[in-house]
Amino acid sequence: MFPIQHLSSLLGRHTPDRPAPLRAAAPAVAALALLLPASLSGCAAFGGERSGIVVTTNILGDITRSVVGDQADVTVLMQPNANPHSFGVSARQAAELEEAELVVYNGLGLEEGVLRHVEAAEQAGAPALEVAAGVDPLDYAEGETAGQPDPHFWTDPVRTGEAVDLIADAVVEQVGGVDEERVRANADAYRGEVEALHEEAEERFGALPEERRRLVTDHHVFGYLADRYGFEVIGAVVPSGTTLASPSSADLKSLSDAVREAGVPAVFADSAQPDRLTRVMAEEADLEIEVVPLFTESLTGEDGDAPTYLDMARYNTGAIADALAE
Repeated sequence: MFPIQHLSSLLGRHTPDRPAPLRAAAPAVAALALLLPASLSGCAAFGGERSGIVVTTNILGDITRSVVGDQADVTVLMQPNANPHSFGVSARQAAELEEAELVVYNGLGLEEGVLRHVEAAEQAGAPALEVAAGVDPLDYAEGETAGQPDPHFWTDPVRTGEAVDLIADAVVEQVGGVDEERVRANADAYRGEVEALHEEAEERFGALPEERRRLVTDHHVFGYLADRYGFEVIGAVVPSGTTLASPSSADLKSLSDAVREAGVPAVFADSAQPDRLTRVMAEEADLEIEVVPLFTESLTGEDGDAPTYLDMARYNTGAIADALAE
């Protein structure tokens, strides 16, 4: 079993503007917690033992549950079909974060409305794993966020496999009472399924001629997929890594010109977000362009097409390959 300091060094770089992915509370904060009674602190985490794992996004929640199995309680904050850039948490959920034995979050700016609560949980002594920072993250290549870290690592199954191991390591290290052999076996089995996804994607995308491997999306979300499988990202309707940004008329005109020149047959939009801007762009290009819905940043409920990460990845691979093959 690794000491926490060694595990932290394995999970990502620690720079002044990018905190280490896994860290415990500072000694001063921990000492203060011992001195303050729960009634004065206003935080149950100071007054009792920690319990369970709390995960911010539903994609990471599904992966974490697959790794943990029946070894610990896993609470997922983000509801199905929610937007990770804009979802928030209730006071009760904020308290659950602070009381957790382990917080698992995507990081790199994805959960814009939840990050301050994750930081508060860390200050209260909850160990937190920033998954995206530990899987060799890429930077955005273009748009308003060019040069900034891209949090959408899960569109690359290879990096998702690395995330599985990071989560297993953190669970074994931080969560009391778990059977390490069971957790490791769960992680190995699930990683095998993720590796099978990668092989399927290689086969489907490899059948596309190079000139067909060009992507236009509603916002910059498939940089990792493009890097892994040799796609060129022509552009995005919203030239940003977040759906909270808005394109200008000049942005739409520039993208429509690029689409016309590249001759792409389809534009891909998140199924949980309105595709009005994508359709406006298609009309601006004055071309017959199919708008194809994908599941990019959130899982669906059980009655949807993407209730698990594995389902989501397979659906997206098939939809992209089919649309670009036509």
